[in-house]
Amino acid sequence: MKAIIVTDQAAGTAGMKLAERPEPEAGINDVVVQVHASGFTWDELTWPSTWTDRQGRDRTPSIPGQELAGVVTALGYGTTGLSVGQRVFGLTDSYRSGTLAEYVAIEARNLAPLPGDVDFTVGASVAMPGLTAWQGLFDHGRLQSGQSILVHGAAGAVGSMVTQLAREAGAYVIGTGRARHRHTALEFGAHEFIDLENDDLRDVSAVDLVFDVFGGDIGKRSAGVVRAGGKLVTIAGPAEVRPVDGLAIDFVVVSDRMQLSEVIGRVRDGRLRTHIGKISSLEDAIVALNPTEKTNGKTIIRIRP
Repeated sequence: MKAIIVTDQAAGTAGMKLAERPEPEAGINDVVVQVHASGFTWDELTWPSTWTDRQGRDRTPSIPGQELAGVVTALGYGTTGLSVGQRVFGLTDSYRSGTLAEYVAIEARNLAPLPGDVDFTVGASVAMPGLTAWQGLFDHGRLQSGQSILVHGAAGAVGSMVTQLAREAGAYVIGTGRARHRHTALEFGAHEFIDLENDDLRDVSAVDLVFDVFGGDIGKRSAGVVRAGGKLVTIAGPAEVRPVDGLAIDFVVVSDRMQLSEVIGRVRDGRLRTHIGKISSLEDAIVALNPTEKTNGKTIIRIRP
């Protein structure tokens, strides 16, 4: 099969190559999926799991990519809940071969059915951002109707999902980003927008929850806008500054079939929109994942035409 591989961590995405790799076989509780569309998370090549197994042993050449949508072609021993020919989407285990390939073997529990009227590119684009937003808001942030939330990067792939789900849940949403992203953030449902280049976070009224995707100096300053008893939830690693009289929670997204179904149900009935910035073919994936200009929204690789 054709797949994108990486062998040199220092080279980053520029070191990607299109190569022939053996087709995977389904292990116990696995399925093999013919991948129709794949997503790629921008910092995957910095993760130890991309380069080593759980014992720390080198496993290159590695196939990156965690997000996928496709069709089940084989079942492993003991696999239940899915069938051959079924349309699915979800996330792989980051320690296993990834989704920038024509086929991938994946634990069945990491997948959910993809409705027939939802395009594969949409399924691949919603898996990681949708689960990240859902888990950050509801599992870790415990967001409630009537609360207020500051969403960093509200026009991005994750932030736009957070904004929509938070607004649907009855929260007051303050989005942040660069000035040129104001219209997009408001279009996705933010009630107001903060320009991080020109506005001062200290002028923001205290909020119940901050959802941080940036970390660094923005993460540090964000702790100061969390009201007593509130939470700073981040996907940018452990918070360097914690809110006074509040909680700082960093988390790593995990695949969850029930939550995937909740997210895709909202996409299907129009309550949730994905933010796809670019769609490219597998043959052009290396160029697409090494853009000369920054693309707002998620880049999706269409594996099959």
